[in-house]
Amino acid sequence: MTSHSLEAPWTPVRERARSRARIARVERAGAYLVLILTSAAFLLPLLWMVSTSLKSESAVIRTPPEFFPDTVHPENYPRAWTAMPFNQFLVNSILVTALSMIGNLVSCILPAYAFARLRARLRGPMFLALLATMMIPAQVTLVPKYLLFAKLGWVDTYLPLVLPNFFGTALLIFLLRQFFTTIPEELVDSARMDGAGEVRILWSIMLPLSRPAIATVTLLSFIGTWPEYLDPLIYLRSTEKFTIPLGIAMFRGQYDTQYHLMMAVSVIALIPILITFLAAEKYFIRGITLTGLGGR
Repeated sequence: MTSHSLEAPWTPVRERARSRARIARVERAGAYLVLILTSAAFLLPLLWMVSTSLKSESAVIRTPPEFFPDTVHPENYPRAWTAMPFNQFLVNSILVTALSMIGNLVSCILPAYAFARLRARLRGPMFLALLATMMIPAQVTLVPKYLLFAKLGWVDTYLPLVLPNFFGTALLIFLLRQFFTTIPEELVDSARMDGAGEVRILWSIMLPLSRPAIATVTLLSFIGTWPEYLDPLIYLRSTEKFTIPLGIAMFRGQYDTQYHLMMAVSVIALIPILITFLAAEKYFIRGITLTGLGGR
């Protein structure tokens, strides 16, 4: 039997393998192309904002518009930042955001652990009731909350901005609960057999193994609080208590046509979010993946 007769039966198999490999390469190239185009669509407004913040006032309104400025003006940043007491606004935003993050962590970890590990007759209906609150728009409770806080005399204080976070957030409780259910039950049972209480189990076993979920909750709490505009606008009256979003709104009212300065302030306000996300990116992606796919 010749070598050609031995190789002939394998020829269609090799051709099919090569065809599948070519199809896989084309699909991979198509996926990368879609990702690149989508990323460019999301990055273009951010890059345009940075470009505008480095232009002169005349270059901003030039027609046709130019993406890259002829002359870079980094002095726009200190000029815009010192035009108003943004240092005080920054301190206020850090205070409100830090307290809100602490409140979310404390108030969400405890019920999430209870829903994930403790046995109760009405645990399922209570968890469904908690999830049902996610369907209530924030605008529905806006007026009742304002009337309540006004009766308590908390208007023009940070309490209406911070205190609700100490009573739990349904989405964050759900994410933590989903992650807690992925931790093997045998670890908890072994700790109970050794005499550990629920608080000890939560502190020594659940929390050290839940760093991705905790990082996710922390990041979501930060992103949800730092750029918040509506609640501070409703409850804060004194300028010295304004947060960064209110400061930017006031800046826009006084420097309405100076877009280069407004973009410079906006870029500075965006930097903490970018730094926080990049620092916690690994844990954030892992936490989102596990809380979305895991759980029972």
